[in-house]
Amino acid sequence: MPKLSKESATTVKDFGVAEDRSGDLDGYTFNFVSIRESHDLAPMLKGLPGGNCSCPHWGYVLKGRVIVRYDDHEEVLEAGDAFYMTPGHAPEAEAGTELIQISPAAELAETEAAIMKAMQAGSR
Repeated sequence: MPKLSKESATTVKDFGVAEDRSGDLDGYTFNFVSIRESHDLAPMLKGLPGGNCSCPHWGYVLKGRVIVRYDDHEEVLEAGDAFYMTPGHAPEAEAGTELIQISPAAELAETEAAIMKAMQAGSR
């Protein structure tokens, strides 16, 4: 049985405002995310179709709070909440938030590439 933990994650990315430890299991990326500073990802998602994240995510909020905005509504995720973010969202997370997120690996890679491009261009 494949498994992964925060400590055994093979990829560690430090974005300053957040640390992301991840690894892939059978076509899905498991992210262990720690938010250091409150931030909104919406500006960094503008390069994607519709200006929102088109990758679905499943997960669990360990602590803190995430606001997920869609074109027609918003959802608030708090510690103890399991979630499914449908395509077409833009999340904002508060400092101190920790979560586990599971996403289709190929779709997540496209989203992360757009975020990295926006970060390099100075969106934030």
